[in-house]
Amino acid sequence: MTAISTPLRDSLRQMLALLEGERQALAALDLERIVTCSDGKQAICSTLDGRGAELDEECRSLLDAVKRMNEVNRKLRNLLAANVQARLSALTGNCTVYDTGRAPAVRELSR
Repeated sequence: MTAISTPLRDSLRQMLALLEGERQALAALDLERIVTCSDGKQAICSTLDGRGAELDEECRSLLDAVKRMNEVNRKLRNLLAANVQARLSALTGNCTVYDTGRAPAVRELSR
């Protein structure tokens, strides 16, 4: 373990902890914690910028775990956003099952 990779490893571990906290905040719909986690992720990303040259095997595996967790959280955020959009549409009376801008999939054949 080199002295250079230790701060990187610690930052990646902090990012994993933040991503886990973000997942929990998303599940609980805790907006304040979601924002706090987002700010923390931005700060850690700023410290990680340009440090790819010093990746050892452990840092690579931590980075892979961070990428996977971030992707899971992204999918969860998208599902929550779609759910909120559907609920808002239902409340406002704009509940459309299909997009009206699309061409119909089945057209009547001419006789």
